[in-house]
Amino acid sequence: MPSYQQLSELLDPVSTVLLTVECQQGVVGPDSALPELAREARSSGALRNVARLVAAAHETGVQVVHAIAERRPDGRGASRNARLFRAAERLPVLQLSGSTAVRIAPPIEVTEEDVVVRRLHGLSPIHGTDVDALLRNLGCRTLIVTGVSANVAIPNAVFDAVNLGYTAVVPADAVAGVPADYTPVMIRHTLALVATVATTDEVLGCLRRPRGRG
Repeated sequence: MPSYQQLSELLDPVSTVLLTVECQQGVVGPDSALPELAREARSSGALRNVARLVAAAHETGVQVVHAIAERRPDGRGASRNARLFRAAERLPVLQLSGSTAVRIAPPIEVTEEDVVVRRLHGLSPIHGTDVDALLRNLGCRTLIVTGVSANVAIPNAVFDAVNLGYTAVVPADAVAGVPADYTPVMIRHTLALVATVATTDEVLGCLRRPRGRG
């Protein structure tokens, strides 16, 4: 884990953006298309920790960006070049544009200042979406990555962020995947090589730290 001073230096509210990944009702909500992932996101406390981080971001002026995965009812433009995409087409809950499934899931609260970016294709919340351009326009240097899943979208987001020149911070207890024991292993042996790994409490402490003090 980084020192408090090191993490605090990275998390300047002026140049930090908090990204939530696929924290939508059809993924982590009670009626999820992926019930095992939804249970893990809730029982592990990851979803609650995402909500805590979002609330703190709202309090401290850190920009929040919500990345949502959805599809058109007719499926136009959707990716079909991987087993994951084809399986998603057969799930009982589809992430259809405009439906309840693609709304941000409680207990995360969304404000008017938040930016919601929706993608119709691919695996990454960043590559091929508006996120990179938005981050640059927002003056982002550090991106806090949270949400689901540790299996696919979270590592995609972290690698894309690093490749694009951002410093990635991953609150390990605000990320979930399946099975439960996979997430900490993936973070330790993969994400920790390219991102700054911390806890939600450590990130909250730095965001709420009065600036201008040692």
